[in-house]
Amino acid sequence: MRALVQRVRRGAVWVEGRLLSEVGQGLVVLLGVRHEDTEDDARWLARKVAQLRVFADPEGKMNRSVLDVGGGVLSVSQFTLYGDARKGNRPSFVDAAQPEHARRLYEVFNHALRAHGVPVATGQFGAVMLVEIHNDGPVTLWLDTEVLRS
Repeated sequence: MRALVQRVRRGAVWVEGRLLSEVGQGLVVLLGVRHEDTEDDARWLARKVAQLRVFADPEGKMNRSVLDVGGGVLSVSQFTLYGDARKGNRPSFVDAAQPEHARRLYEVFNHALRAHGVPVATGQFGAVMLVEIHNDGPVTLWLDTEVLRS
């Protein structure tokens, strides 16, 4: 699984012109799932996101988690994180999981985040979404469960 994690002042998801969900201070997580990913990957990634220290402490150091600051997570499924554009100009998505598998692991990820005490707002799986991201810092990190296999 891959997660593009952005510290935000605000994030929102719009579908067909209507606001679906939003988050204030917190994180926007764009989540990609591939064929080989498991529920263990989803739970590991959720724990990592919940405990990721990317918010400033009183001294200005990134030393606080989304839980520490009382923030939330806007979780958005994004299969294009597994797009491969090394050959040609049109990305291939052969590494992205099939929708049924991706949806299940997306839900496991969100459930695990909530189990850690993080308020979670979500996008709409499979929909065309307008994702509004007010990146704070900017702070953007790439997390990948591939490190568990090396």
